[in-house]
Amino acid sequence: MEPDGVSRLLAEAGVDARRLRAALALLSDGTWWTPADLIRETATSRRAIEALLREAGAQRSGDRFRLTPGQARAYGEPPGDAPADPVAHLLPRHAGVVERMAELVAGGPRGRHVLDHVSATPETVVRRALLLGARFWLPGSRLLCVGDHDLTSLAVAMIHPGVQVTVVDVDDRILAYIDDRAAALGLDVRTRWADLRLGLPPSARERADLAITDPPYTPEGVGLFVARAVEGLRDPEHGRVLLAYGASERTPMLALKVQRSLVDLNLALEAIYPDFNRYDGAEAIGSAADLYVLRPTTKTRPAVAARVERYGTAIYTQGPQAVEARASAAPDPASPPSSGPSPDLSGEEFEVLVGDWPKDVAPRAPRARLSTWLAKPYASSPARVAIAVPPGLVAAIPRLLLATRARHVRALAEGPTPGLDALSVLYAITAEGGVVDAVRLPPPAGPEDRLLRALLDNAHGRLANVWREGLIRAHGHLTKKGARAIVDEVAPWAGDVTVLELPGHRLRALPEAVLRSLRLAAATPADDDTRGGVEAARPLRDG
Repeated sequence: MEPDGVSRLLAEAGVDARRLRAALALLSDGTWWTPADLIRETATSRRAIEALLREAGAQRSGDRFRLTPGQARAYGEPPGDAPADPVAHLLPRHAGVVERMAELVAGGPRGRHVLDHVSATPETVVRRALLLGARFWLPGSRLLCVGDHDLTSLAVAMIHPGVQVTVVDVDDRILAYIDDRAAALGLDVRTRWADLRLGLPPSARERADLAITDPPYTPEGVGLFVARAVEGLRDPEHGRVLLAYGASERTPMLALKVQRSLVDLNLALEAIYPDFNRYDGAEAIGSAADLYVLRPTTKTRPAVAARVERYGTAIYTQGPQAVEARASAAPDPASPPSSGPSPDLSGEEFEVLVGDWPKDVAPRAPRARLSTWLAKPYASSPARVAIAVPPGLVAAIPRLLLATRARHVRALAEGPTPGLDALSVLYAITAEGGVVDAVRLPPPAGPEDRLLRALLDNAHGRLANVWREGLIRAHGHLTKKGARAIVDEVAPWAGDVTVLELPGHRLRALPEAVLRSLRLAAATPADDDTRGGVEAARPLRDG
């Protein structure tokens, strides 16, 4: 017979009491368990596990618990085997990959709570890769990872080397780490910077056969990330989106809201694997999340186009971009903070206002959305531009500055702005008190700076094409084929991207890569073919 407190908890849980009985079985096996381990093993919320430990009167040693043999006998038989994991039988033969992923996850950037980062376990990311291979034909396919703090891209590339993987993420640290590790392991993984609230990078649109995402667990976050995943599919009628999403067993209404956001996008729920994803953290939801397999329909893309701009900037559960956070009013460009100097500009002098501005600020000036500003060149060439950057979008400021050829750009945001040093050949920049003033510099004199300036001046164009033409202008003896071979030699990552998509570490690497390309071009004989030209110039690079 079970003690009254535990009996009450089991009765209240009803058919969902299996989770609690599984926890009791673990506590009864003679092993000391931490609450975090119990939560992850049973996919039960912290609140439920803490109540169970309290009512069961479990023995305690530090932060670990167990039941005495007498207590264990009171709870009867364990609940039996859980439903079969669809790829559990495949995991043992990939133990080496699990071990390698454990090292990669341990060495990766720490999570940022304002981006809702919680790391999936190494076993989880390997199981994701195995499920992809068990359910779909992967050789020659393309996978888009919409956000990848979990490093699923590396697991997929290791297990399925025939898959071309592209990662889109807002966190430059993650993109740099993935690039570094993929290069060291010889994996075909490409990285693109994007804040998904401002759009999917051009080189990631309509390219993938499959997409996978583990987004912020809000209806707005799930809806936005899944919508961008759909935009990345080459053939929506045959592609799939895999979504990790979890909610506490105590809050089914949250899951319902998220599922409604998926229905609003006209997505069919082809499969749901309960508790497939396990995490180191996220204990409020049992350190677990279901894995959804979503199939677009003929009505999905129109629904995405109609809804994607409505999600707004508040998509997270924590920080200034949380759904619950009050939206900050856009700052007034004519009234910079008192901590900084007052620029010699009035509101009326701004020719274009980008972002969300009050109607009484420069009322006659044209307005542009942040997403539109990044997506394509502005129709005219304004001399002065003011950009209102919402809280949490400061990582976009360098890209917003690159998206125009205006003589003077002022960006107003909260907090420090990273990445501005990469634009030193383009702007003279001052940043103080939340105001970034960027004044365009005159054309540089040196060939290296001229070519680098040309690449940054044409940030919406394909980087490799702009680079190729710049090399030909600098060294007229080069053919298009020869110049492109040089670009591929010094920057194989430049292929089909724009400057606006480059992760921060690639932007910072541009000056050195430009210098190497000019040296290779100078050393390429006029009558040599493409491959021979690059090979002939290689001693300059190596020496």
